[in-house]
Amino acid sequence: MRALRSYLFAPGNNEDIIGKAFRAGADAIVLDLEDAVPESEKARARATARTALIKEGRAEAVPAYVRINSLASEHWRADVDAVLGPEVAGLRVPKVEDLASLCRLNDSIAAREKSLGLPEGRIRIIATIESARGLVRLEALARGPRVQGFTFGAADYVADIGAEAGDDTATLFARSRLVAISRSERLDPPVASVFTHLHDTEGLRADTLRQKALGFFGRSAIHPRQLPAIHAAFTPTAAEVSRAREDLSAFEAAGALGQGASQTEGRFIDLAVVRRARAILELHEDAADRVARKDAR
Repeated sequence: MRALRSYLFAPGNNEDIIGKAFRAGADAIVLDLEDAVPESEKARARATARTALIKEGRAEAVPAYVRINSLASEHWRADVDAVLGPEVAGLRVPKVEDLASLCRLNDSIAAREKSLGLPEGRIRIIATIESARGLVRLEALARGPRVQGFTFGAADYVADIGAEAGDDTATLFARSRLVAISRSERLDPPVASVFTHLHDTEGLRADTLRQKALGFFGRSAIHPRQLPAIHAAFTPTAAEVSRAREDLSAFEAAGALGQGASQTEGRFIDLAVVRRARAILELHEDAADRVARKDAR
């Protein structure tokens, strides 16, 4: 699967916004059946989301996720039965706290896959950690069925632990643990939570770079205007690409001489540096391919 830099949210009960989201330029979209939809609209949101997925999902070729309702709610089973189909890349699952609930979700997804003729395991799960209980159980959750990775619900987590909103130190341990457990269990890097200050582009850029520096990759967005800053943060710069190529060339030249490491411009180049350089070049090629495919449409 491609490295996804952005996940643009759209309320599941608004067909017009969903259509615009598919064409906004996000790497992926998330049709929201949870917080963006009032109780009275849940049933209509499922039908609207399913119709939009059939109409837009195939035509735009943008990975589409669906955020279902909490596994502690009465709605999630109906969500799964109503919206799953070949157009759905996976589910965003909010407020994940225990493995048993993920197992029940897995059973429902498997039954739906079978009825639709989809390969078993086709629908993946991105689990959202929003509480201390979920964070403490993170290692077990990481081994849950279908779990592709995690995303972080910073606002709910801060409220749960009684910390001060807006203070980065309140979430540093949680975010670091998410990165470490994701890596140890060979999951995708965790996805950063939404940045709620819609008009603060510079704040979004700076905060996204901090998330990236910590080990996150990709960010949820609540408006298309946030996409350029998010994409820029997760796309290697020309200088980074140039240095990565230089590092690889120096390492390969050293290898030809029977050396396991090298130096260039006073910097020591070993396998760890080379792995980073290769990752940067892969991201660069991925971004270039996105542009080429967009231009071809």
